[in-house]
Amino acid sequence: MAEPRGIDLSSNDYLCLAQDPRLKEAMIEGVRRYGAGSTASRLLRGHRDVFDRVESEFSRLKGTERSLYFSTGYQANLGIFQTFLEEGDAVFSDELNHASIIDGIRLSKAEKVIFNHGDVEDLRSRLCSVEVKGQKFVVTESLFSMDGDIAPLKEYAAICRETGANLIVDEAHAVGIYGRKGSGMIEETGIWDDVFVSINTAGKALGVAGAFVSGDEQTIEYLVQRCRSFIFSTAPPPAVAYALSKVIGMIEMEEDRRTRLMALSALFGGMLSEAGFPVRERPTQIVPIVIGRSEEAVAVASKLQEAGFDVRAIRPPTVPEGTARLRISLNTGVSEADLERLVILLKDIVKKEIETAFFV
Repeated sequence: MAEPRGIDLSSNDYLCLAQDPRLKEAMIEGVRRYGAGSTASRLLRGHRDVFDRVESEFSRLKGTERSLYFSTGYQANLGIFQTFLEEGDAVFSDELNHASIIDGIRLSKAEKVIFNHGDVEDLRSRLCSVEVKGQKFVVTESLFSMDGDIAPLKEYAAICRETGANLIVDEAHAVGIYGRKGSGMIEETGIWDDVFVSINTAGKALGVAGAFVSGDEQTIEYLVQRCRSFIFSTAPPPAVAYALSKVIGMIEMEEDRRTRLMALSALFGGMLSEAGFPVRERPTQIVPIVIGRSEEAVAVASKLQEAGFDVRAIRPPTVPEGTARLRISLNTGVSEADLERLVILLKDIVKKEIETAFFV
């Protein structure tokens, strides 16, 4: 671990909100109003009115009846799977889902069924062939954190309607960016009514911390009463919720941030294509370059860091064996000139020195 240096191409601060002066002031004002910490769980003395307010504001953004705020996305995923999945249920999980989803499923008593990454027909086949006494759940990220690809949510929603399965969508890397209001891929694909719950982290594009679980009134109330990771955790600092209340309005009103990120993603994809790199049909702000061997990925990342770019190597077990990679995360603070220079370096370092490197 080391202090960040160089041009940021490794954080999840996609909209550069974490350093926005207005958010800093909101955090300071939140501390003045509520103090440094919450002092207890929300079901005891840790609840404040600001939690109700920010949950209501996020629900309005997300288009759901209610939301519940957790300290982290990891805590939220551990809690929802342990709460909703019971013995006799089956959960169908994309093979590349985040570790927090995997661990949450492990804590549940449900049967685990893994389907091929983004494979609509494989999911359909498994849903139709697996018999259960209870309910079926399908869980996927909407935008995958290590591969930068988008799940076929419309198709998943249709399959879930056909089979009676409950769809759970983790919007960690999509919330704040995609959709007309910036609420995520659920909004962009128009599948609100098909989603059981969604998980929406607030420490990435939203620039603060924590996560919202969003759904209908009855579902979220059940979480309040039964979710162990919520009930038995000290509430987040109210000042964080106060700052989040500020940023939700900014996400809705400042569309130019999202527009710029989309433009940079398309521009970078075009630059890479012109340089001879294969790119996705729809570039996103997450661009993985698979190197293969961990030591080679680390070596390439080190050379980029020496040139002033904070690009990190991602190695197993975070990604599968043999797929160590560079994970380039774009943000609105990166200039077009920065990206042009980066592509030149990538072509020189990766294409010439490591012929086996490829984009997933």
